[in-house]
Amino acid sequence: MPTIAMFYGIIIRMYYAPTEHNPPHIHVYYQDFKSIFNIQTCNIMEGELPSKQTKLIVAWIEIHKDELIANWELCQNGEKPFKIKPLK
Repeated sequence: MPTIAMFYGIIIRMYYAPTEHNPPHIHVYYQDFKSIFNIQTCNIMEGELPSKQTKLIVAWIEIHKDELIANWELCQNGEKPFKIKPLK
């Protein structure tokens, strides 16, 4: 599962396999926390994350939603997703 972005100690990854389940989502890692965020709604689907990091991820998803959806489509075709700019 490649890393598509890293910022403020947060690692964001996306599986690339045609069998990956919908809805489009990202896997987020921060310290000992793991969560899955829905790209379309910006909601946590699974796991948990501290409030501050959740807000950062939601902002990042909103900024990069089109790129994330494009990455999701690549992943559904078994292609490796591209890197996306981190928050600064």
